Amino acid sequence: MAKAPKRKVAKTKRSRAKAKPAARAQKSASELAKGQRDISVSEFFAKNRHLLGFDNPSKALLTTVKEGVDNALDACEEAGILPNVRVEIVQISETRFRIAIEDNGPGVVNSQVPKIFGSLLYGSKFHRLRQSRGQQGIGISAAGMYGLLTTGKPIVVTTRTGPRKDTRKLEVVIDTKRNEPKVKRDEVVKWDVKHGTRVEIELEGNYRGGQHSVDAYIRQISLANPHAEITYVPPKAEEFGAEHVFPRVSKEIPPETAEIKPHPYGVELGVLMQMFRDTQARNVRSCLTGDFSRVSQRTATEICDSAGVATSRRPSEISRESAEKIHAAIQRAKIMAPPMDCIAPIGETLIERALRAEVDADFYTSVTRRATVYRGNPFLVEVGLAYGGDMSSEDSISLYRYANRVPLQYQQGACAVTKAVIATDWKSYQMQQPRGALPVGPMLAMVHIASVWVPFTSESKEAIAHYPEIIKEIRLGLQECGRRVASHIRKRRRESDEAKKRAYIEKYIPQVAVGLQQILGLNDAHTKKIVRNLTDVLEKSRKM
Repeated sequence: MAKAPKRKVAKTKRSRAKAKPAARAQKSASELAKGQRDISVSEFFAKNRHLLGFDNPSKALLTTVKEGVDNALDACEEAGILPNVRVEIVQISETRFRIAIEDNGPGVVNSQVPKIFGSLLYGSKFHRLRQSRGQQGIGISAAGMYGLLTTGKPIVVTTRTGPRKDTRKLEVVIDTKRNEPKVKRDEVVKWDVKHGTRVEIELEGNYRGGQHSVDAYIRQISLANPHAEITYVPPKAEEFGAEHVFPRVSKEIPPETAEIKPHPYGVELGVLMQMFRDTQARNVRSCLTGDFSRVSQRTATEICDSAGVATSRRPSEISRESAEKIHAAIQRAKIMAPPMDCIAPIGETLIERALRAEVDADFYTSVTRRATVYRGNPFLVEVGLAYGGDMSSEDSISLYRYANRVPLQYQQGACAVTKAVIATDWKSYQMQQPRGALPVGPMLAMVHIASVWVPFTSESKEAIAHYPEIIKEIRLGLQECGRRVASHIRKRRRESDEAKKRAYIEKYIPQVAVGLQQILGLNDAHTKKIVRNLTDVLEKSRKM
């Protein structure tokens, strides 16, 4: 009996020895190289679609609407047309929806449709330093790609460029391996519009309400674009008659923004070296004055002298060491801020008008800060506040964040706007504020950042990076509006206190008159006269 366990142990050891894996065979570099290949940007984002805002079905629905509306508004504004945008969401099944975004813009040239809607990064505004909603040339084509991945259906584009032009209807899919569009159908159809574009995408999604819903997005986009009329048709609207129209409150199209050249303060060393290699200028001084913003001949000469580089030297001959000296000299030089005609604010008046149309409040105020610069990029901050009215005084304030007139609905806690609001001392403005949280009170705060290049934290454009210059400007705008709100609150409290005092006086005037009558022995006529005089004095004090 005592030997039995030993035999079992021995068998176990032998069985473990047999299960031991064989040594891996070594592979050569050439064998490993066979497994390598290029991937296109479309293929990358198809496998990492969460980076573009397609994390889940409900967010995918919102992102698709957002990208379509952004494109529609940009197209109308660039053509100088007051935007009329129509958003339709049709529920096909429990998890499948068809989204249609229609605009009255200039339309799209037929040859450009496949590239715009079926190729990521085509038509990108990445290289253009001017304010626009889209920056990367990814949005609407990525939405079409998501629809293709989840339903197998192409993106359908109907467009017309003028009343005498044919209306073309195209079905486009994207070849993700090559990042190339493929046209499945191209035909002439009838469409009762003079010009415009209609984009339809069928996708797997989830429609829901709340802060992150399409409904909330439509309300917020209309607030930041008071010149646009937006018609929204939610799911089952035809059945329940729930079509919503958000009318424009202004007939003025935002001023056209100009494209500017890079400012030297915002150019890093590697970019500077690449610009020297790519420039058409014959010498360094001409490159600095011609390819950069706000660099005069005198400033360019001072930069070259400070760096110890001849102004007549060819840019292509500049070594890395010389480029580094020029880059350091640029940071020491006094260069004017870039021109500010590349950005277009909403404006204080329109922000207040939009807030009045959005919420019923007691007090409205707004401020547009003077444009300033971060890393050589011009930007400005606008703040609008609505206080009181029907808004809850027990909950945190409502915070609407915008970048180039586009609402930011996700990643609120990671955004520079939220950080600036929390860092503001709202207690000094007569409001409650828990530590490290948004203030509590009946208030809606709207913060808008307009810039030639908004520093988003990701490709999905949901939060703004924590640049100190941006946070500072937001806080200054909030503080200016906060002081006005505080004055309003103090005034209301004074009026409330005075009303209570008058109520007490009015209540006890008859008793005072009776007391005087008894003490002084007055008759009823005199008593009535005293009551009338006291009432008149009280009424005059109310009017003062």
